Amino acid sequence: MGEPVDERGIMDGRLALELAGTIRHDGSGRVADDLDGAGGTARWLASVAALLPDGAPARVDEEIHAQVVTLRGAVRALFARAVAPGPPSPADTHLQPPADEALSLLNAAAARQPVVPRLRWEGPDVPSVEYAPGGGCPDAVAALARAAIVFLDGPERDRLRACTAPSCARYFVQAHGRQQWCGTACGNRARAARHYRRHAAART
Repeated sequence: MGEPVDERGIMDGRLALELAGTIRHDGSGRVADDLDGAGGTARWLASVAALLPDGAPARVDEEIHAQVVTLRGAVRALFARAVAPGPPSPADTHLQPPADEALSLLNAAAARQPVVPRLRWEGPDVPSVEYAPGGGCPDAVAALARAAIVFLDGPERDRLRACTAPSCARYFVQAHGRQQWCGTACGNRARAARHYRRHAAART
């Protein structure tokens, strides 16, 4: 594939968290999907356009929607691997591909870019990434895949956690060692649920 080139840092790894976060808690106990159909995917891509090297695509059809949803499943499967032995987000583990298939999906999507990052993750070792010239054309799906590779190869991977609040589907980067939840609302909900369980147990 030619001489390796270093593209580390060009892609914003925050996109990976944003993509994984399109499955989220809707505030009423249900899990919501921001990529609901081509329209939902178009709106989400527009919302993160500033993080995409070429902006949001002008048109999002069902094929692009399906590609982004497939990539999200791969990213969340690899996030679940990254947080192990801690618990993964329970929202969609039954829908995710196996880790080796997720790795192949991620690398195949990234290979659609002119510069190709390839993620390696063998056995118990930490993942590593190499960059080499590719032959594809820039697109939003490839940019999202590249962002996930940058994130999984970076220092924030070790602080990635699944939020433990009831019904939350989010992954987040831990700001301090005791952080269990992705935000204040989830923390309040988790504490309320714990309080309710204690009182319910005391009444039995």
